[in-house]
Amino acid sequence: MAVLISSLQEEDQLDPELESLVERAALAVLDMEGCREGAEVSVLLTGDDYIRELNRQYRGVDAPTDVLSFAQHEGEQMPDPGGEDILGDVVISLQAAARQGEEYGHGLRRELAYLTAHGILHLLGYDHRDEESRAVMREKEEAALARLGLGIG
Repeated sequence: MAVLISSLQEEDQLDPELESLVERAALAVLDMEGCREGAEVSVLLTGDDYIRELNRQYRGVDAPTDVLSFAQHEGEQMPDPGGEDILGDVVISLQAAARQGEEYGHGLRRELAYLTAHGILHLLGYDHRDEESRAVMREKEEAALARLGLGIG
């Protein structure tokens, strides 16, 4: 499984520890969900301005958000790419992750891992449109965080 991580953060280089955390969080979800070895996701770490533009362009919401997922497997099935299974792209605002981590009292690392897991689960078809699906998704997010030693309690 491959996790491709890039950053549009111009202020400073992406902290290698945070990059490793994002990769481990993505791999935890992919492994838990039984994704095949050829599965590939990309994660873009950016700021509020860029994610706001994406949110406006693709969802019609002119406001920043914390995470967006762009699943490759929505709509028509693509031809078999010969072992590769490109699941899609996750975009995370590091500014939102930092704010929310502080607001929720658990810090940037846990929030970034949570947003990564959340975004990957969306790529795999999970949603939180109703209480039942929200509970399933939350359970899977917490299981992934527990694998990283970032679980609750």
